[in-house]
Amino acid sequence: MLREASAQRIRLITLMAFVSMPLSGFVTDIYLPSFPAMAKSLLVHERDIQLTLTSYLLSYGISQLFIGNILDSIGRYRPKLLALTLLILSSLFITQTQNILLICLLRAVQGVAISILVVATRALFVDLYTGERLKNYLSSFTIVWSCGPILAPFLGGYLEKIFNWQANFYFLAFYAGGLLLFEILYSGESIAEKKQINLKENLNLYKMMLQNKLFILGILVLGFSYSIVMLFNITGPFIIENTFHFSAVTIGYCTLILGFSWMMGGFITKKRMHLAFVPRVIIPILVQASLIVALIMVGIFQQNLYIMVGFAFFIHTISGILFTSFFTNSMLFFPKHAGTAGGLMGGMVYIVTSLSNFIVAISGKVTTQNGLAWRYFIFSTLLIFVIMYMWKLQKISISKTD
Repeated sequence: MLREASAQRIRLITLMAFVSMPLSGFVTDIYLPSFPAMAKSLLVHERDIQLTLTSYLLSYGISQLFIGNILDSIGRYRPKLLALTLLILSSLFITQTQNILLICLLRAVQGVAISILVVATRALFVDLYTGERLKNYLSSFTIVWSCGPILAPFLGGYLEKIFNWQANFYFLAFYAGGLLLFEILYSGESIAEKKQINLKENLNLYKMMLQNKLFILGILVLGFSYSIVMLFNITGPFIIENTFHFSAVTIGYCTLILGFSWMMGGFITKKRMHLAFVPRVIIPILVQASLIVALIMVGIFQQNLYIMVGFAFFIHTISGILFTSFFTNSMLFFPKHAGTAGGLMGGMVYIVTSLSNFIVAISGKVTTQNGLAWRYFIFSTLLIFVIMYMWKLQKISISKTD
């Protein structure tokens, strides 16, 4: 039982918990620069490769809806061992198969495994710490987690160049293997008291939350904001390599730069959370829409890597601003049920994102800068409609209280 472990052992386990956090970002993003190489190697259409990411995100999102309750009932330790084992085996199987349907299935398995690891790691801190120390650790989650999406494609680009696309999944197996070895040698069960699953109570909670229009609209904003970022991730590699004729390493550098833009949006939001809805939300979304229109207009005359990534940097920064703002606000809707609300919100956001990715994948081959820009425009327009409707509801709510 970890609660009875020595202070030194708990410090070590805490350190390794932070080391494990970027894994989810690596599983999502490390193979993005290898999308074109995978399509050529497996002799499949681009959309089939994109669907491997959609399968992962959809599985990850759905799993989050119920994984938390299961871990509260059976504990954290054994599910983590199972999840790491599944991640190792699925990564190794992916390197050995040429069947794209099997790869999609294995990516779905990885989505479940990562969902278990993410939820269990969050719960570990709540199990072991309280008060200000817990708050300090929780506030570091986003920063540590963001190392994954930022560094993963950068590393993946070099692995693709030096070895092949399979090297990305060998790396994931190695990463998960190291964590599994540590868990077996040093970790243990952290939960003090296991809870019985109350399905009826959980369903009633979900029903109550889903009836809150502002909460649902917030989830849609989160989903569409993240979809704008994922839009570049699933189409950008093909444009950069096949149209602009740059290597997988360049794709890695581009996603590294855009990863920083997302993080920068989060830091900007922390300074702007005190602002009213119009300057905090309405103005950024209108600026983003203007940038996308400008990208479309510029693309009529000139299309190149630097223009595309330059505009994408600021477009993604604003998505980061919107995401962080609405993530914070949405968590405050149900303070007495923050854990359940967080699981529902996280799951729904990834479901929205995965469905958006699926629509992009089947919408046709994206081979040009303007093909990307027009898809940016569609998601930006959806964001504007949702945000304006939310603004209207907020004004109605304020007028009723007055």
